[in-house]
Amino acid sequence: MAKHPITDVPTSVYTLDDLAKLTDYSLLDNLNCDPDATETGDDYQPRQVFSGHYVPVKPTPIASPLYVAHSHTFFAELGFDHNLAQTHDFARLFSGDISDIPAPMRPYGWATGYALSIYGTEYIHQCPFRTGNGYGDGRAVSVLETVINGNRWEMQLKGGGPTPYCRGGDGRAVLRSSVREFLVQEHMYALGVPTSRSLCLFVSQTEQVNRPWYSEGSYSTNPDITVSNPVAISTRVAPSFLRVGQLELFARRARFNSHPEALQELEKIVLHLIEREYQNEVNHELALAEQILQLASAFRERLTTLISHWMRVGYCQGNFNSDNCAAGGYTLDYGPFGFVERFEPYFQPWTGGGQHFSFFNQGAAAKTNFDMFCKSLQPLLTSTPEALEELNQINLGFDSIMQQKMDKMWAAKLGLETFNSELFKQLIRLMAQSSVDFTIFFRELSNIPEDISELSKSFYETPNDVLNEQWLLWLQNWRSLINADEDINKISQKMQQVNPKYTWREWLVVPAYQQASVGDFALIHELQQVLTQPFELQSPEVESKYDRLKPKEFFAAGGVSQYSCSS
Repeated sequence: MAKHPITDVPTSVYTLDDLAKLTDYSLLDNLNCDPDATETGDDYQPRQVFSGHYVPVKPTPIASPLYVAHSHTFFAELGFDHNLAQTHDFARLFSGDISDIPAPMRPYGWATGYALSIYGTEYIHQCPFRTGNGYGDGRAVSVLETVINGNRWEMQLKGGGPTPYCRGGDGRAVLRSSVREFLVQEHMYALGVPTSRSLCLFVSQTEQVNRPWYSEGSYSTNPDITVSNPVAISTRVAPSFLRVGQLELFARRARFNSHPEALQELEKIVLHLIEREYQNEVNHELALAEQILQLASAFRERLTTLISHWMRVGYCQGNFNSDNCAAGGYTLDYGPFGFVERFEPYFQPWTGGGQHFSFFNQGAAAKTNFDMFCKSLQPLLTSTPEALEELNQINLGFDSIMQQKMDKMWAAKLGLETFNSELFKQLIRLMAQSSVDFTIFFRELSNIPEDISELSKSFYETPNDVLNEQWLLWLQNWRSLINADEDINKISQKMQQVNPKYTWREWLVVPAYQQASVGDFALIHELQQVLTQPFELQSPEVESKYDRLKPKEFFAAGGVSQYSCSS
């Protein structure tokens, strides 16, 4: 998990003309366009979208765009020349200006609608029409779909301006949230966590928007002031941006027979999901019912694996609604996310999130999204009751598979061949009681310590005598379970490959987007270097700055320890 080998792909994309040759718009070519859409993509006012899988929309370019950063890792993987990121044509396209792009690129992008369920309950009142027909991509506009080195990628502008789903908003993303999303996608990929990817980030030199946020030194739970922010566009990339919420939308229309083609549109998007995300797991020659069952099993495998990775690295999604759950089984929509520093089992960075989306509850939250996924497939199986029952059994098996994945992950973090439930329960209790830093603790444990003093770097408070005795006993029990036949140095190395040394620490990221707001991007580039090598030993200067405990003044600080969804 420590490293992602990059295929030795020769650079082949030097210009936008080179990129244009790689376009392949499977979504636009195979799915239904909203019949009420404009032909030009000039479609920016909130309105109900009653049918169709997508709405053509031209992105709204940001004014006077300035290059901030690009993903060196992803550029190399795609075969993009690094100089391409700062060319005029590239900057225009990925800051939202598609007025002069080479053929066969399309002269418009697209936005999609989806439904919303929160912890298994469907909601429709979040759209301005209280029907659910106005909820979807409000500021995310896809502009390209490509096939590069045999892999299909969709490129989407986050903050690309309003769409019919914008619900009265301005369609913009601010620099703060854009920097966070750009950097965290880089970090998560380097951590070995399935994720959407970062391509590039541009900021406007003149355009700003107002957003509620926190005053300097605020310990408020919710934003206490309104601040002016530079707008930015980050381009995120994934095999697709199909979500559980999209399947829900079309399933709801099919259940209520909302229009004559409702059931057909559900079938088309399910088959499109299989084509885009599950070609290797689903046999296309089988009957539809069998394909659906294979799809459900494959998504269950991916989703449970994803959650185990989140837990491994201390990541909390914060808001794991069905519309934030990628049907391809990777991390999507980095809004109110956070990483555990001082260990709290029910850590929740989002002020509006609640305990049901907290760190240790993410497996249960994933199960509710899988419930909605299976429910969305049911209308396609009404004529095959045996398939419906098999789908139900696949759904019922989620919890046991989730537990197996979690047990395997915790065993790997502890350097054990098999999971020991009692040892783990004791550890979690001690970590919570002792005020331990999640990442530093497991990294120091990877050195196979014999005494609690060797873990002192990870403690926010010095353990009292009673806790010291309990920790010593736990360490003795733990070491007794390590495979005595294996070289202890090899066990240590294995542990270091699953326990990162460097993690996302919000208090170190805040200065990066603050400095960026006045045109200084140096700290963004520094963080990019550190966060894309999370398992590696880095320089003493990097270690002293980034491998340390959270300072006390940042505990409960607004915009650092907790934050709203304002972006």
